[in-house]
Amino acid sequence: MNEKAKKTAKLIFPSTVTLVIALTMMTGCSKREGGTGSEQRFITIKGSDTMVHLASSWAETFMQQNTDIEVSVTGGGSGTGIAALLNGTTDICAASRKIKNKELQLALQKNIHPHEIAVAKDGIAVVVHPDNPVKELTLEQLSKIFTDKSLRWSNVGGADKEILVLSRESSSGTYVFFQEMVLKKQDYMQDAKLMPATSAIIQSVSTDKLAIGYVGLGYALAAKDKVKIIAVKADDNSPAVMPSDQTVKTGHYPIARPLFMYLNGEPQGTVKTFMDFCLSAAGQKVVTDTGYVAVR
Repeated sequence: MNEKAKKTAKLIFPSTVTLVIALTMMTGCSKREGGTGSEQRFITIKGSDTMVHLASSWAETFMQQNTDIEVSVTGGGSGTGIAALLNGTTDICAASRKIKNKELQLALQKNIHPHEIAVAKDGIAVVVHPDNPVKELTLEQLSKIFTDKSLRWSNVGGADKEILVLSRESSSGTYVFFQEMVLKKQDYMQDAKLMPATSAIIQSVSTDKLAIGYVGLGYALAAKDKVKIIAVKADDNSPAVMPSDQTVKTGHYPIARPLFMYLNGEPQGTVKTFMDFCLSAAGQKVVTDTGYVAVR
């Protein structure tokens, strides 16, 4: 048909923040014809909420250059994305953590062969209410805050008030990374409030003077003066470092990580075209423009 393809973008808010970008085709052919081969005209990306904004920005820019291809981006957490990849319900899994051994074993049982591609880097920003007087914390102090119910703000330089600890849910790659990197695999305190999405942590911290949470750097920067970002010290003798593109890239900021895309095998056809774009100079510019750190 000669009708011009129409592009639509929808923002959906269920229990987790889900951003779906879709390009509605006006052709008579099947969107998924050819599987992951060259005839595929519909790509699905599912997983990390931390990466929703980045993946959506990639998708939008890519679709502007490839008007006959649809890209759908959905959040839900890294674990959810990996499960979708293993179940064959997504082409690409966005993950803010590495795939686990038990997930790899399950994948092989299902004849799925996860292929890992590092596409960006991210700093995990610790955020508090703008009126909170605390400006910096050590990794040890952060660990105690998120694991010890008895700790109060006065123990780390704040008011003599209880600390409201906010965390992502266990399906989140950010939850897993923070637990491994900061808590040294200790359990989060029982009273920690588990939030369904990064945006929920930003919202809660912006309105509660006793709250503390952790979010991807891009989300913290986008929140601007709604939250205050805390500088982090590796230990008592180390300098306090603010998360930024430069400090994450150089490794000076102590809470940083790579971000991944997982595919079933080597990328092919339209999926390869999309992945090549993400790693290109234009795609990596999208990374920096959205508050993440480029890998190239």
